[in-house]
Order: sequence, then structure tokens, then C-alpha cells
Amino acid sequence: MSDSPTSSLKKKPNSSIVVGAQLVRDNKADGFVSAGNTGAMSVSSIFNIGRIKGVSRPTLTAPFPNEKNGFTFIADVGAFVDSKAQHLLGYAILSSVFIEEIYGIKNPKIGLLNVGEEEGKGYPLITETSKLLSESGINYVGYVEGKDIFKGSVDLVVCDGFIGNILLKFAESIIPFLRARVKDYASKSVMNKVKAGISRTPLREALKNANYELHGGLPLLGLNGISIIGHGSSTPLAIKNMVLRAKEMYDKNLIKKIEDSFGQFT
Repeated sequence: MSDSPTSSLKKKPNSSIVVGAQLVRDNKADGFVSAGNTGAMSVSSIFNIGRIKGVSRPTLTAPFPNEKNGFTFIADVGAFVDSKAQHLLGYAILSSVFIEEIYGIKNPKIGLLNVGEEEGKGYPLITETSKLLSESGINYVGYVEGKDIFKGSVDLVVCDGFIGNILLKFAESIIPFLRARVKDYASKSVMNKVKAGISRTPLREALKNANYELHGGLPLLGLNGISIIGHGSSTPLAIKNMVLRAKEMYDKNLIKKIEDSFGQFT
């Protein structure tokens, strides 16, 4: 789907992206999942479902596989491309509750993405955000760098949506790149083909957590209801897991827990 957010809301009031969000708003659905245009889904969900009191901007939170056979989460990965320090604090709070309730990571460690770990590095938005995070009462451990994402040094990396979306798109390109390189290597000789075949199983196992289908989609956190946005090329398995994730969020009363926590930390 290539509709812009504006056309989805103004030109197509009966589109599935608009109607789905309205069903949640009217309590006729307990959640809304779609693999439609991310911008249109975000705008429709924010406009129709509405935000939790005190939330100025919702966030898209994505799991990245790490060396510890778990996940490092990043927020925001594209709900908004520009952010203020208060928004980044909100992303941290919203995502912390999601990670704790859905993935069972108690009191998740939070890092702020920067060009270095030393105090004094970074532009004004970074230093201002770090101050807010330090004073918020959440488990903020300081600055982290890009290398810490796959290391699993922290549970959650906070950044603005511009940077987060670049990271997400880059990460999505890694597996196709590795597959292409292995295929090219195997095509050069019979021996290479044998070696590639031997390494295929451990490589597949190592990259298992990187399969987006296992998560289904990304939750738009900070709304008064459940909205999950899937990949544009979502498979039936991914759609199924999106629905299951929405049900899990509903069963665990995640929206109420986020609302309570947001009021506590802000």
C-alpha cells in the first residue's frame, strides 16, 4: 500500500486503516493490526484511538537480536522523525513497560544512543534527554553506541525516529546480504557448495531471532488502545503473530499498565 497518511484520512475515510482504528476507538474491537502504510497507520491510530493522557508522542518499539540470544529494543524506529527531549523520555517509559510486561525483562536497562559513552559528547538534544532520563527514576544507565545494540549491553536503546528508522532498515538488510554472499560463495566450486551447506544450519540458528515474522509487527505504544503495524511484505505467519501479540497485550491489560507507569514517571 502506497497511500500517504493524508490521503488515508481525508480521501479514503472508509479505508481499512481508518475503519480499523475507529473500531478500537468505539470499543467494537480490542485491537487493530495491519501491514498497511506505516505513516497512515500511525496517523490514523493517533487521530482515531487517541493518546494516553500525558503522552505527547507515541513510539514504535522494535526488537533487535543480540549476542546474548535475546533482544535489544530500540525506540523510536520511525513513528516520528524529529523529537524533543521530553518525547525521548516518553519513548523510554512507554517501551520499558512493554518490554517488562510482554518479554518478561524486569526493570529493563535503558541507554541513550550517542556517538560515545563519555559525558559531554553529543549535541544539545542528547545532553538534555540524558538529564531528563537521569532524573526520571527509570533504570537509565547512560550513553550507548551503535555497537552496543547487538552486544546486548542494555535492554532498550532510545533515539529519535530518524536514526531509529535508519537502524531498522539497515538491520533488515543484513540477512539478505549474508544469504547473497553465501550463495555467491557456494556457486564458485563444488567444495565451496559443500562448505556452505555445512554452515547453513548453524547460520540459520544464529539468525533465528532476527526473523521479523516471529514478532509479527511493531506496537505503536502510547495510545488508548492496541495498534500494531506490520511489515509491508508480511507473510501469513507474521500476520498470525501480530494478532497473537495484540491478544497478549489485551490479556495483560498493557494499556492500563502503561497509563499507570507514565503517570508515575512524568
